Amino acid sequence: MALVLAAAILTLGTGAAAVAASPAPYPAPTAASEVDGREGPQFYAGAFIDVSGAIDGDVYAAGQSVTISGDVTGDVIAAAQTITITGTVDGDVRLAGQDVSITGEVSRSGTVFASNFTVDDSGSFGDDVVAAAGRVTIAGDVGRDVAVSVGRLVIDGSVGGSVTYMSRDDAQIADGAVDGTVERVEPPQTPRVEVSPWAVFIGWILGVFYSLVALSLITLLAGLLFPRWLHRVTDHLIPSPWKALLVGFVASIAVPLALLFLAVTIIGAPLALAGALVWTLMVFATFVYGAYYIGRLLFRGTQHPVVKALVGGVILIVALQIPWLNVVVWLAMVFFGLGAQLLEINGQRPWHLTPAATLGPPAPAHTTSEAHYSAGGAVASQQPGGATPPPPAGAIPPPPPPPPGPAV
Repeated sequence: MALVLAAAILTLGTGAAAVAASPAPYPAPTAASEVDGREGPQFYAGAFIDVSGAIDGDVYAAGQSVTISGDVTGDVIAAAQTITITGTVDGDVRLAGQDVSITGEVSRSGTVFASNFTVDDSGSFGDDVVAAAGRVTIAGDVGRDVAVSVGRLVIDGSVGGSVTYMSRDDAQIADGAVDGTVERVEPPQTPRVEVSPWAVFIGWILGVFYSLVALSLITLLAGLLFPRWLHRVTDHLIPSPWKALLVGFVASIAVPLALLFLAVTIIGAPLALAGALVWTLMVFATFVYGAYYIGRLLFRGTQHPVVKALVGGVILIVALQIPWLNVVVWLAMVFFGLGAQLLEINGQRPWHLTPAATLGPPAPAHTTSEAHYSAGGAVASQQPGGATPPPPAGAIPPPPPPPPGPAV
């Protein structure tokens, strides 16, 4: 009853919250920004940004796509999923994005964080390039040094200084592409810690002890608070455990699929959330029912439910800690426990309860008809001395005649 009430409250609350928190329509992408002749720092934010024209100052931009197609006399600081510089930047660039492409001219240095960083054959940097990326491709010109932390480095253009890169793989560098030196730095290796077998064993013992204490407390509370319910649910495992196993196995497949089907619908999403909560609680409760069932198998007498639950819980906890065996034990615990719960819930339905046995019609009383006694009297008249024969066995004798009244 408590689970049903909680599911109903959760369903209503989730539905109300879903109606109240309806998302607003997604804003339309920002139109391209076309400016010319502006002075001072310029700030741009939106989905799609295109800075064209001449900017006398720095540019700060953030969006889904940022394109610098104009002439910027200052620096460019940008963050976006896609960043493309096709114009001219007289200062430095500091860029962070997924794909960064330089096809224009950057007069000074560049600092780039990206998944893919590309300097096309028409792009160039006047000074240094510092980058951290998954892949770096330099097909244009770099005036000074290149220092990158990269997964894959390809240089087909020209580098006026030295190249220093940190990578597990060797770079692909064309002959004569680098005027200075090329140095590869191995990434730091994560120190490998040797674990002692005794440490593993002690950790396993501590884990078993923690599980023993925590789950024993749960079984103790269940045995104290719900002894009758534990007994009624596990009653389904005593006469026909295979029926409970089949029900639990089928429900373990059908119920998650039904909840998933409800979750993809708009109307059934709150019900799916409530059903998932109830189903999760039922799966967790299978440990308690499994522990109590094992205790019932061990103690056939009238031991207290707490004793049965604790002893069965200890055995189940130890079995769940044994490698390979724990998989079989866990599956059996879940299937048997879910099947027993569902069978008991099915038996508790109002239209499924067996009504009390009704009494049959009362047996007819042994009566003797007047005709019978008349016949008896006729027979008596034929007996010597006029004696009346006794009534047949089981017959109720007629009432005695009333006493005579007073004489008038």
